[in-house]
Amino acid sequence: MKERICYVVGAGENFGLDFHPATGDFVIAADAGLRNLEEQGIRTDLVIGDFDSLKCVSEHPNTIVLSAEKDDTDTLAAVREGIRAGYTSFHIYCGTGGRIDHTVANLQVLAYLSANNMRDFLFDNGTVITAITNGSLCFGKIPCGYVSVFSCSEKAEGVTLCGLKYELNNATLTNTFPIGVSNEFIGRESSISVSSGTLFIVFPKEAKERIIQ
Repeated sequence: MKERICYVVGAGENFGLDFHPATGDFVIAADAGLRNLEEQGIRTDLVIGDFDSLKCVSEHPNTIVLSAEKDDTDTLAAVREGIRAGYTSFHIYCGTGGRIDHTVANLQVLAYLSANNMRDFLFDNGTVITAITNGSLCFGKIPCGYVSVFSCSEKAEGVTLCGLKYELNNATLTNTFPIGVSNEFIGRESSISVSSGTLFIVFPKEAKERIIQ
């Protein structure tokens, strides 16, 4: 059975919404993400936010208005609604390229999803970012392209990289040393795993279709 996906579209820079929601998928606009969706004619199932970016409250029939003084960002609030609706796979668009603090906040949303056993992907300009916690990510054969691995947690233990240009075996990465930047796919099946901790993994958008686990 096809995996149901919750798409969350934010108010950041729109590098292209190239997804086509299927029956059973859930599309959430976080604040001015509604404008990004409307510009590309993609249906919206729910709108949520404090509407500081959109500048006016949405007239969409399914709208949740949040207080401007809140702990959750609009993106995190959207993700929580997706989880409440039973979704476990999240694709976040328009979550980068604007204010750098919001980009960092959205990386933390990935970490939150990963820590709660959700699949998470943040789509940037030609690249995808995901977080994995105490788990692995496997790719089919990818001819070339950069892939970078960073520790999100203070330290990530038992990090193993196989099938990439630079391999690791049971290593420890920390969030103060970016040793995992600019690794490379070399046309072999590859895997990235961590036994304890959370990793951020950055890879080309076309590699997303080669994920096999």
